[in-house]
Amino acid sequence: MKAVLLDWDTMGPGLDITELQALLPDLEIFGDTEDDEAAERIGNAAIVLGNKVRLNRRIFEACADLRFIGLTATGTDNVELEAARDHGIAVANTRAYCTASVAEHAFGCILNLAHGLSAYADDVRNGAWQTANNFCLMTHPISELAGKTLGLVGLGALGNGVARLAKAFNMSVLVAARPGSGDVPEGRVPMDELLAHSDVISLHCPLNETTLGLFGAPEFAAMKKTAIFVNTARGGLVESQALADALRNGEIAAAAVDVLPQEPPVNGDPLLDYEGDNLMITPHIAWGTLEARQRAVDELTANIAAFLNGKDRNRVV
Repeated sequence: MKAVLLDWDTMGPGLDITELQALLPDLEIFGDTEDDEAAERIGNAAIVLGNKVRLNRRIFEACADLRFIGLTATGTDNVELEAARDHGIAVANTRAYCTASVAEHAFGCILNLAHGLSAYADDVRNGAWQTANNFCLMTHPISELAGKTLGLVGLGALGNGVARLAKAFNMSVLVAARPGSGDVPEGRVPMDELLAHSDVISLHCPLNETTLGLFGAPEFAAMKKTAIFVNTARGGLVESQALADALRNGEIAAAAVDVLPQEPPVNGDPLLDYEGDNLMITPHIAWGTLEARQRAVDELTANIAAFLNGKDRNRVV
């Protein structure tokens, strides 16, 4: 059965794909594929594997033999799921492979910002400690997480992973009601309550029509001025200019973002122009430990094997 993998370079180095290649001996691997190259490269393949390449109705109509799409990620916003359903194409994602990686990254950012670690390291590197009058510097605020409140937007595997770490730090946890659901089930709180009471807010929800631009100027204005904001989910959840303005105007204390609306941000972004030391930007690496990436490959392989055996595993379509 012909198969193509469209953007292997997005998975990074050091991975073992022996089992994947044994399962699909005719697998053709491309390091990177532009959106306008996808249909030609898929051709008459029955199985298409990928991470971020956009797969839409036009491609499905051009590639009549396509029967299965295997994603090396949890997010499915790059695939037109309804169009895949219309064409009888199964779609499977990979789940819970990067929970530890993302949760550790999120808390690394939170600890860094709460304790001013990068700022103090920069002070030492720039010679400030060496010329100080005291044995220590107190040039940046330092805050404990113990006793504080973490607000989560999204409580899937990733949100639950972050919640477990928060409890280990003796933090209370609030979980927002699902955006756009219209109701507040037991164990969750309305978004306005989460905004008002959280000392740290961390996003772990999918990007869709309901959550696009979920955090803008009104949301940041409603947060505590001492709050830390973390986004390791999707860049489109946040209005970049609104976040930059909130940081610049002191509406929130600090932020860490691992994602931007456009990746790579070849056309720039307001957050890239922000010069304050209360913002951390990392290049979409929260998911990217070697262990997590290998689990993604292993999950992808298991999803393909299930499909070939007529079984339903991690199917979204």
